[in-house]
Amino acid sequence: MKKAFTFIGLVSMTAFSYAQIVINEIYTGGGILGATLTNDFIELKNIGNSTATLTGATIQYGSATGAFTQYHTLPTITLPPGQTYLIQEGGDGGGLINLVNPNLVVNVVLNFDGSGPIVGAGLGIGLTSGKVALASNATQVTGPTASNVLDFVGYGTANQYEGAGAAPSPTILNSITRVSGDTNNNNVDFTIGLPTPQGGTLAVSDISANAVRPNFIKNTFVKNSEIVFGADVKDVKVYNMMGQVVKTASVRENGSLNVDELQKGSYIVTGTVNNEPVSQKILKD
Repeated sequence: MKKAFTFIGLVSMTAFSYAQIVINEIYTGGGILGATLTNDFIELKNIGNSTATLTGATIQYGSATGAFTQYHTLPTITLPPGQTYLIQEGGDGGGLINLVNPNLVVNVVLNFDGSGPIVGAGLGIGLTSGKVALASNATQVTGPTASNVLDFVGYGTANQYEGAGAAPSPTILNSITRVSGDTNNNNVDFTIGLPTPQGGTLAVSDISANAVRPNFIKNTFVKNSEIVFGADVKDVKVYNMMGQVVKTASVRENGSLNVDELQKGSYIVTGTVNNEPVSQKILKD
């Protein structure tokens, strides 16, 4: 985990607040043949002694030897000491058990090369090797010492990592989990074991901020070619399942968006509510 200092040796208060929230566990075998869990997951945790908040942060992923290529945004997160935050990522279609009460289900992944987003699934994290970063913004991470890195985990044969070596390789049945604190050494701070995903209880402010997220669309089954919105939504984009934008708008609460020209099928609707990114899958009849 990167800790930021000024040239005169004073710790930035913002960085100190962020520095308490780290990547606590990574599972990469979700949905693979023989796996128990249906989805990959990343678990964050506040390992500090006071409440901490993330605002405008992202989770970024890069392959073992390549650059960071994909990311997704995080809502504003406030965690008391010891609290976890469970993020459901992608899956390969198999597995037996769904994650229980994840705090965030990712279904829109963005690409740094500017190509269309991947909709309907979270990050597809490399099974045995790769790099995961918790970043303070959406700027592409270049390595563990980049200025926007809040925490960085390279695992398996990753060519970048914190400290002297990478964390061990996860497996279909095992995750990598933080041992306790953070020494900024991935090979020391992480061990391999059975997955223990834990969805935390959000602070009141987070519950209020996120209450609209799953329900900003009132009718996810669209029968009459009108999507009805339950909140003021800016920068509405409707994506088909190939990641192409097929409709854009801004809509007021209880307003509607006509999608008569769209074919029947599934779509992902994204937008911004109260300066927070939102997304929801709809089915047009």
